[in-house]
Amino acid sequence: MATKIYIVYYSTYGHVEKLAQEIKKGADSVEGVEATLWQVAETLPQEILEKMRAPPKNTDVPIITPNQLTEADGLLFGFPTRFGMMASQFKAFLDGTGGLWRTQALAGKPAGLFTSTGAQGGGQETTPLTSITQFVHHGMIYVPTGYTLGAGMYELEKVMGGSPYGAGTYAGDGSRQPTELELAHAFHQGKYFAGIAKKLKG
Repeated sequence: MATKIYIVYYSTYGHVEKLAQEIKKGADSVEGVEATLWQVAETLPQEILEKMRAPPKNTDVPIITPNQLTEADGLLFGFPTRFGMMASQFKAFLDGTGGLWRTQALAGKPAGLFTSTGAQGGGQETTPLTSITQFVHHGMIYVPTGYTLGAGMYELEKVMGGSPYGAGTYAGDGSRQPTELELAHAFHQGKYFAGIAKKLKG
């Protein structure tokens, strides 16, 4: 049976979604792995989203419910940062996993994360760091990428999102898009994580 990887994300302006798509490509490149994109439900009213100039959500990616997390052999979570922490939309989704926590239904599953921030000091590391508590309480196995990307992790001449915690990008005022190097980190994370999830399942 294939190792199922669920890539679950929330994206306001599309930056996290682009990382998720590249992560899926990386995971799918591992033989015997089946990666699926999911998004969590929006909690903001449409009126507010319009005032924020947020583009419409990608209707090709289904909305996931907390109980569906149990179907996966590994979970990668992506979200933008809000003041150095995960966006409230994703936190609301995880707050709905109380039933899974009570039965420890997610215990032992590998989990990783990726993020987007507005600026270099916006939380590329603090956002993952403050989000790991979610994995700990569920008894999940946190899988960071570390420095396994290699030379790309030591780039100093160009602005680059991401960290040893996982892939990342900078959105700036919304107009900046993930760079080639940031997308390469995302692809690597998907491939690296899928390999570990496959080993754990085996």
